[in-house]
Amino acid sequence: MDISYSLNTLYFLLSGVLVMWMAAGFTMLEAGSVRSKNVIEILLKNIALYSVASIGFLLFGYSIMYGWGDIDTHSIYADFFFQVVFVATAMSVVSGAVAERKKLWTFLLFASLFTTLIYPIQGAWSWGGGWLSERGFFDFAGSGIVHMAGAAAALAGVLILGPRRGKYLKDGTPKPIHGSNSAQVALGTLILWMGWFGFNGGSQLAIDGVENANAVAKIFVNTNTAAAAGLITSMIFSKLWLGKTALNATMNGALAGLVVITADPLTPSPEIAIIYGALGGLLIPFSMSYIERLGIDDPVGAISVHGIAGILGLMLVPILNTDASFLEQFIGTLSIFTFVFTSSYILWLILDKTVGIRVGEQEEVGGSDMWEAGEHAYPYFMKGHGEEK
Repeated sequence: MDISYSLNTLYFLLSGVLVMWMAAGFTMLEAGSVRSKNVIEILLKNIALYSVASIGFLLFGYSIMYGWGDIDTHSIYADFFFQVVFVATAMSVVSGAVAERKKLWTFLLFASLFTTLIYPIQGAWSWGGGWLSERGFFDFAGSGIVHMAGAAAALAGVLILGPRRGKYLKDGTPKPIHGSNSAQVALGTLILWMGWFGFNGGSQLAIDGVENANAVAKIFVNTNTAAAAGLITSMIFSKLWLGKTALNATMNGALAGLVVITADPLTPSPEIAIIYGALGGLLIPFSMSYIERLGIDDPVGAISVHGIAGILGLMLVPILNTDASFLEQFIGTLSIFTFVFTSSYILWLILDKTVGIRVGEQEEVGGSDMWEAGEHAYPYFMKGHGEEK
């Protein structure tokens, strides 16, 4: 018993560290996806939101979602640490979608309320043993509870914020706005890919014994396979559709494969994981293009990658998992999305009407870095570097 308890506690902590490392992945991906005049603000925002989530979930969120108490299989503190990095991940999804035009401090105020109230309430419905759990809703590692929830909050914010200046022509045609550092986008994707092993593997909740050890190993294989399939599929499709192998579309294909398999990384065989990941990689280019043409400006494609792929992952679960049903998956998906989107929209709207959520025209044109931090991320390369008009 003592050995199992210690082993499971250690596994929770190490898995949590891997998931915490995803914060670095989101930071790099977003920093590379925005223009150089907004990089420092992105760095500050991502590190600060992790800190805000850590304190808020400790003081309020964990009690709402689970409640503090003894756990027989592992330390309660290890359990908290593993869960707090999940809520930070959900908030990181929001971060990328609202980049380059929101106020830093207003965003952090939203983050504090999202991580202490909105996320824990919907999380309690399922992982906390609430009504969705009782109905049979199944979300192994958070395709809906974490990723889709983050995308729902992001969509609400983007709708109120509106697009970045210069994103759309007068006739509504979207205009490409290129990021500052493609290497950071690729590095961020690889870091997220690596962190996802803790995200999905840790959600087995134990590693003691042969059955748990084999389950964790299979989850690792399926997670890796789905990401690879998503990347390859998106890469091929990008070449056939666009005539070029677009980096962002390719990287998002890998992330979409990861989000899809997260709903149930244990039941499918590795061969089926290829199909699931490929479906995510194939869906994302269509979704990103469609959402962009609707006038919804999402600089990193977070709404598609985490929202659309999250819904797909949830609805694929009952195909092989006999513990799940399409009806309960639909009810759970609709309930989580509706609650998070509605509550987030109301919160964003209140913040917009009181303190404001969007930077002024001068700040947006000049860049958030100088207005928020008083410095440039690349001071020796700014002049004559084609900075955005």
